[in-house]
Amino acid sequence: MTLVRNDLFLLLVIIFSLQSLSCKVLQEDLTSDSCPPPSLALNGSLTEKGETRIRGEYSNVREVKFSGSIGPLGEKRLCKIKCIGGQWVGPLCVDQQDNGRFQPLFKNCKLEYINPHLVVTFKNITIHNPGIVFPHGSQLQVRCKELGLYKLLGTATPRCHNGEWSTRLPSCVPTTILTNFTEDAPPTVLIKIPSGSASVEPGGDLALFPGSTLHFECLYPRRVGTPDWTWTTPLGQYLTGWAIAPEERDWKYRLSIYYAKSQDSGTFTCATPRGITNSITLHVVAVTCEPISVRGIHLTVRVEGTRLGHRAFFQCPTGYVVSGAPNLTCQASGKWSSTVPKCDPVTCPPFDSPGGLPEPHLQLEEYNNSFGGRAVFSCAWGYRLVGPPGIECEINGNWSGRLPKCLPVQCPPPVLPINGHLIQSESPGMDGGRYAVGSLVQFACKGAHLLEGEASIICTETGFWSHPPPFCKPRCAYLGEPNNGLVAPTKFAYDPGDELQVTCNPGFESKIDEQRIKCLPDGKWSGPLPNCTSYDQI
Repeated sequence: MTLVRNDLFLLLVIIFSLQSLSCKVLQEDLTSDSCPPPSLALNGSLTEKGETRIRGEYSNVREVKFSGSIGPLGEKRLCKIKCIGGQWVGPLCVDQQDNGRFQPLFKNCKLEYINPHLVVTFKNITIHNPGIVFPHGSQLQVRCKELGLYKLLGTATPRCHNGEWSTRLPSCVPTTILTNFTEDAPPTVLIKIPSGSASVEPGGDLALFPGSTLHFECLYPRRVGTPDWTWTTPLGQYLTGWAIAPEERDWKYRLSIYYAKSQDSGTFTCATPRGITNSITLHVVAVTCEPISVRGIHLTVRVEGTRLGHRAFFQCPTGYVVSGAPNLTCQASGKWSSTVPKCDPVTCPPFDSPGGLPEPHLQLEEYNNSFGGRAVFSCAWGYRLVGPPGIECEINGNWSGRLPKCLPVQCPPPVLPINGHLIQSESPGMDGGRYAVGSLVQFACKGAHLLEGEASIICTETGFWSHPPPFCKPRCAYLGEPNNGLVAPTKFAYDPGDELQVTCNPGFESKIDEQRIKCLPDGKWSGPLPNCTSYDQI
């Protein structure tokens, strides 16, 4: 937009909600004759520099014009806000249907739901998803997906008026071929074009190129009765009757138009004997569309022609996907049914974005989410990978398999040695006594037993303990030396079966039967330590 204040030209972009009837403003104390600076974004973003510039140059501005983007297709309109009584009023936007006058923006209408059997079009663009907001005055075109297989019930052109749709979206009623030929269903009308071309228009009419041959086939059981064809064209009679082919003559009642001309335009209605109808409106028009221009190195097109009903088929090479409508049809408006698509590279859902990996312990070692790329995974320390370590991005944009999982590595409860016990554990056993990686346990023996092996073991990443559990072997304790004597052999501890012999000093002796004692299997000596007695006391 361009603002004129004396010799000042200021280019600004305003961003605001088109659902609102007034422009959000910044609060600032100014004179009663002026408005506070509007909430403007310089070059698309509200910068400190831009805000300072806006605040310093708006004290005398009475009108702000800008380019507004309106509706789901981003329609550009010239809009403005005006300073009235110290407040910004607007926005007001140019309405092309009202001789370019500035008009208030009324409330929008939201498309809440689209029946799966309906095709909803807005300005030659098919609307696939509900939840889209349309500005005041927007008119939709609605038809059933399969012309003749369903009967449209309701208005095909709902219009938005100040937040309310003029009518609800129509519905599609299934016909005889879909209801197993029940008598209360509208008759199915099949469209056959042996020669020529035609297009189904967004509003549900059939557009036919002049000179084409057209057959309307009304499906109804001949044994029940004969349906009736009527039409609103200014011409006289059309050839009607049951089909001739043996496999069709009992259920196809046909109306034929040969070498169609503009006077054949009208509404053709098939009525059952019970008076239930289904109609198709026909327009015979000589229309051609502009030649299709393909841009981009990947997109290829095969075009039947450029006249009404001709189609264009688009393809992308391996590794790319058609973004947009893959097939276009030349319509009675002289425009193709959609814009030319483009080729986008095939990509699989990303994993490298925040929240991309649902498993908190899963890590990416290699990552490429384009077609043919791989994602290779590993687990954090203390966890093991369960599932394929790598998956590939396939041509359909899906990964070749599910994400692997990371399960905690655990060691089984350590085997306690006989006559032994645990004296320390850094982390308690979990999941039935299992231990996490890094858990440390220490062993000790009871009583006179001696620990043999590693007293401390650690749970490793393999899920096994760093060492086998120790043993608690029975040992006999060292008894010391008797007074006036020596023991042999001298050791800190004695194994079961070891014998201890006492040798007395000169002048002392012990009883012969008490000079030797033996270490028993239970860790006890066979007797007390022998004494050395003086000869004088014997």
